Amino acid sequence: MDFTKAEKLESQNEVQQPQQPTKGTSFFRTCFNGLNALSGVGILSLPYALAQGGWLSLFLLFLVAVLCWYTGLLLRRCMDTHPLIKTYPDIVEFLILGDNLDKLFPNTAFKVAGMKIRGKVMLTSLIVLPTTWLKSLALLAYVSAGGVLASFILVICIFWVGAVDKVGFHENDLDLNWRGMPIAISMFAFCYCGHAVFPTLCSSMKDRSKFSKVLLVCFITSTINYGSMAVMGYLMFGEHLKSQVTLNLPIKKMTTKIAIYTTLINPLTKYAIITTPITTAIEETSLFCNSRSLSILIRTALVSSTVIVALTIPFFGYVMAFIGSFLSVTASMLLPCLCYLKLNKAARKMGLELIIIVAILVAGLFIGVVGTFTSIKQIVKHL
Repeated sequence: MDFTKAEKLESQNEVQQPQQPTKGTSFFRTCFNGLNALSGVGILSLPYALAQGGWLSLFLLFLVAVLCWYTGLLLRRCMDTHPLIKTYPDIVEFLILGDNLDKLFPNTAFKVAGMKIRGKVMLTSLIVLPTTWLKSLALLAYVSAGGVLASFILVICIFWVGAVDKVGFHENDLDLNWRGMPIAISMFAFCYCGHAVFPTLCSSMKDRSKFSKVLLVCFITSTINYGSMAVMGYLMFGEHLKSQVTLNLPIKKMTTKIAIYTTLINPLTKYAIITTPITTAIEETSLFCNSRSLSILIRTALVSSTVIVALTIPFFGYVMAFIGSFLSVTASMLLPCLCYLKLNKAARKMGLELIIIVAILVAGLFIGVVGTFTSIKQIVKHL
């Protein structure tokens, strides 16, 4: 009964929203937030992913993009069915990007209780921390714009290294590598794991009916950026690619320094938008409601927890593969489909829509099982 009453109240609020058009995030600001949620650190691993799977695996990048775009639409429909659905708590790991600082500041570490602590990770976390204290998505849009710009600058830098700094673009003959395919597709899935943020972004919009257009803009733009990075990086370094393409760049070139500094901007701009759903879910409980000091404490604790993960498992490529195959596939493919089928009885009837959803579920399960096994095996091996 309480849930029914809450739904009625929510429905009344939805009707009253057009009377207050000044509240909420605009279309363009939501696009920046959405692009920032998608165009993140995964772009660094795409050349490596392509090297693992071969040229034909590039098709899988576009396939994953289409599937995740569709499941994003399913999340939007779930929110239409039940207005109480506003968030989708999730978190991903970014602080391992401190490894890039080794190219600029090598041997920066210190010991605590006999344990070696990487100073780059601590520095990254301290820079990221203040951005997590922002609660307004309208304000975070300015931060997100910086992250989107950083992603485009990174692609330009990679092109510059290949074309102007004479690294060159050399064709590779590897068309398909079945053994590397699980790692490749898991990393592709990681790149499109913004679904955790989508319900929050949609709820924050002035006009929620435009969110489908936001998804289309975000996925097309991100895929173009991702595809360009994957192709250029693979042509430049081939099978010698490291887990982050920036680690392959010539150290003394100015372009390399710009690229590395740009990658360090990504955690600063993206971490806050990604952690928003989980912090919002915690803060909306009665215990923490309307407490600014507790809000800051919660967000600081969240950053601290990821620092521990970054210090414990510093294998960027394999960690991303694990997140992509286990967490991202679950959040981006499986749960949106299952939620939509649960809430929409009409979707369970035999038809094209049900066939598509079942196909996504089967593909997601395959990617999740095979990718998780492969990535955990590699992590254990390197530990």
